[in-house]
Amino acid sequence: MARKKSTSKAKAAAGPTAVYQLKITLLGVKPPIWRRIQVADGTLDALHEHIQTAMGWTNSHLHDFRVGDARYGDPELTQENFEDMDYGDSTTTLLSEIVPKTSKPFRLLYQYDFGDSWEHEVVVEKTVAPEPGRKYPLCLDGARACPPEDCGGVWSYGDFLEAIGDKKHERHEELREWIGGAFDPEAFDADDATRRMKRGLPNWRAFI
Repeated sequence: MARKKSTSKAKAAAGPTAVYQLKITLLGVKPPIWRRIQVADGTLDALHEHIQTAMGWTNSHLHDFRVGDARYGDPELTQENFEDMDYGDSTTTLLSEIVPKTSKPFRLLYQYDFGDSWEHEVVVEKTVAPEPGRKYPLCLDGARACPPEDCGGVWSYGDFLEAIGDKKHERHEELREWIGGAFDPEAFDADDATRRMKRGLPNWRAFI
């Protein structure tokens, strides 16, 4: 007798029943750096991966989410202060568990790199019906390039842009060498972002 598929596997095979449309904005940077994406329901850990790949980060640092007064993090990555910070588990908490069942936009915060402290506003704009034959996640729109990793946060990014954009600046050549060439702060391509999102991040857990 053939074994029946589990409910979760059957649902996955059938595709998402609803899709969340989110706008992600990097706070403190002007003009704004932002992305608009569509994702199926999943864990906050999966949302972390979608934000990383849509924005262009490299998943080189710690992260967490803030939803109102509640914080969520990966217990394996934040084990030193997971209990002290009263974190919820981002690897098991679903987006659908925290987004209210209303039509109003819902806001949460995502912080990446506790040193440079890149804070992102994540607005759940709406829930949409999945389009037949379309695979998620997707990046629909956005603007401007993601800042380089380890450039010092929003307070140093402006200095970086000034130096990298001025050939006469005393740090121009140093920063070009550090970044590996030219940097265009206006560069953005939604199709490239979608390809990164579909490719996903390397499974770092496989190497520990």
